[in-house]
Amino acid sequence: MSRSSRPLTAALGVLALGASVAACGGSADASAKEITVYSADGLKAENGTGFYDKVFKDFEDKTGIKVKYVEGGSGEMVQRLNRERANTQADVVVTLPPFIQQASSKGLLEEYKPAGSDQVADADKDPSGKWTSVVNNYFCFIYNSKELSSPPKTWNDLLDPKFKGKLQYSTPGVAGDGTAVLIKAMHDFGGKDAAMAYFKKLQANNVGPSSSTGQLAPKTAKGELLVANGDVQMNYANTKFMADQGIFFPAGDNGKPTTFALPYAAGLVKSAPHTANAKKFLDYLLSDEVQGEVSSVAGGFTARTDIKPADRNAIALGEIMKGVDIFRPDWQDINAHLTSYVDEWKKATGS
Repeated sequence: MSRSSRPLTAALGVLALGASVAACGGSADASAKEITVYSADGLKAENGTGFYDKVFKDFEDKTGIKVKYVEGGSGEMVQRLNRERANTQADVVVTLPPFIQQASSKGLLEEYKPAGSDQVADADKDPSGKWTSVVNNYFCFIYNSKELSSPPKTWNDLLDPKFKGKLQYSTPGVAGDGTAVLIKAMHDFGGKDAAMAYFKKLQANNVGPSSSTGQLAPKTAKGELLVANGDVQMNYANTKFMADQGIFFPAGDNGKPTTFALPYAAGLVKSAPHTANAKKFLDYLLSDEVQGEVSSVAGGFTARTDIKPADRNAIALGEIMKGVDIFRPDWQDINAHLTSYVDEWKKATGS
């Protein structure tokens, strides 16, 4: 899932870094003061003011350990880990569900329970310690608030012909937020078949596939799109730069807006070149200091239940979530059947 206010130029930088990491081959020096983080995007900003920007700098200042960064869609990051498993390049991976569960089931993660993970809710971490949430988040949609006086209220509102060529959602199975579109639709419509019938109708308005959710936010803010998918952390953070971007949660037939938690979850990569450094970084991500800045810096929700931020962003985020029903997906079922769900979506949409 791609996100944040760092579209093309940042993406090019990430690709260049990815090439340099891959070019290193098996020459990683285990004693080097560095780590490589593979991550879904949304926590790093093009202008250097993002959550990762601060965390990476502060971590290096405190430990002397430099962070190398590669980002892409959640599914893309897991696929890359899998391709490199005989010659592991990454030390830490951060992805959204169900891809963190997928990484675990593929044997790509090592057990490690970071300091502070005892304060993370059981539902937001793996019981064996393969991964833990580091920034909580929720799925949402966005709309251009300049072109639309109010957001669409229901899924069926999105079928209106005025959205033809003005609506886009990221690709299920590739982007975490794109996969979330499937999950929410199956919940709101009461099952897979009804959701797929809906996606078949919606395809008349859909611009087409996008591997990057983050690329949709600038398009929506500019009015190239009227509606797109996203997540609360990314899109709330974007409002500092994209004033004409509003957040909404389309409802099912009962008219009640719904969403579900879509946290950034981090895990120690199996056979990581710099395991000791990676553990220090995971500890740091869950430290009091960093978790206390999740709302103020990232525009997200702290992963630790014992930390209660009261900054301006935390208050605004609470207002966004008011009146929205939060359901809990069965992530084990989704992980087990994700391929078939995506195949059904492809069939329904002709993608």
